[in-house]
Amino acid sequence: MYGAIDGFLRYLKIERNASELTLKSYSEDFGSLLDYFRDRVGEIVEPGQVHIAQLRGYVAYLHECDYAKTTIARRLASLRSFFRYCQREGLVTSNPAKVLRTPRVGRKLPHFLTADQVVKLLESPPANEPEGLRDRAILETLYSAGLRVAELVGLNIANWDRDANIIRVFGKGKKERIAPIGRHAAKALYSWLEVRKEQPDAGPEDHDAMFLNRFGTRLTTRSIGRMLEKYLMLTGLDKLTTPHTLRHSFATHMLDGGADLRAVQELLGHKSLTTTQIYTHVSTKRLKETYEQAHPHAAKNQRPKKGE
Repeated sequence: MYGAIDGFLRYLKIERNASELTLKSYSEDFGSLLDYFRDRVGEIVEPGQVHIAQLRGYVAYLHECDYAKTTIARRLASLRSFFRYCQREGLVTSNPAKVLRTPRVGRKLPHFLTADQVVKLLESPPANEPEGLRDRAILETLYSAGLRVAELVGLNIANWDRDANIIRVFGKGKKERIAPIGRHAAKALYSWLEVRKEQPDAGPEDHDAMFLNRFGTRLTTRSIGRMLEKYLMLTGLDKLTTPHTLRHSFATHMLDGGADLRAVQELLGHKSLTTTQIYTHVSTKRLKETYEQAHPHAAKNQRPKKGE
């Protein structure tokens, strides 16, 4: 079992170009499975000896541990992928996880900021100091291109085509896409790169990085999160806002502005249109709220009086 799991993780890394975060998630999923076999079954069997009754016991074990439905769904998806790999490698004759029922997971509407709130956030970093210029460029780029925070920290200076005003992004699975940026983001990037020249020399690995910290090394996703928290306190915006909220806001505002759903899918780098469609629910909800606030016969608290 250990060898099969190691082989599957190598397959994900080398052939599927999985990110370190994805590999970490899969490792945690398999750690949970091994704990179950060790604690409940009494031994860790080979992949070919795993049968459906054991896996159903594993699902019950996850429910007993009070894992969220989303976590259970992800772990079952990991199992199916793992046994598909084992089937291709001849380690099993069939996929025992194929018949497992995935718990129904209700999709939450993504948290987003209004256009005015976004402007308030983007203008909060001070424009008279290097760190403020960097932070403004980060926030502008996240929102303008709808980037994931991991995509942003992975940006190199060469990824920005200044003439075409587009950036080359490497998303999940190292999949490349082209993302246009607006004039405000371009202006912020120009201002940041002017002062970046005066920053401490970066090491060989980070020399080409778009965004550096004060020590001259590439920023991390956690650094971006801490930076955002500082400006949320400064502006008084919702503390639930994360760097990913700017990506949600980008998609919502694009659709509200009349953008085509498939165009937004391409801009976000979503593999499936289903993933992008959640933003149509957000836009529909906002449309309904606007209607109920503006239409004289649509107010929720307006009811006809008796006898009318």
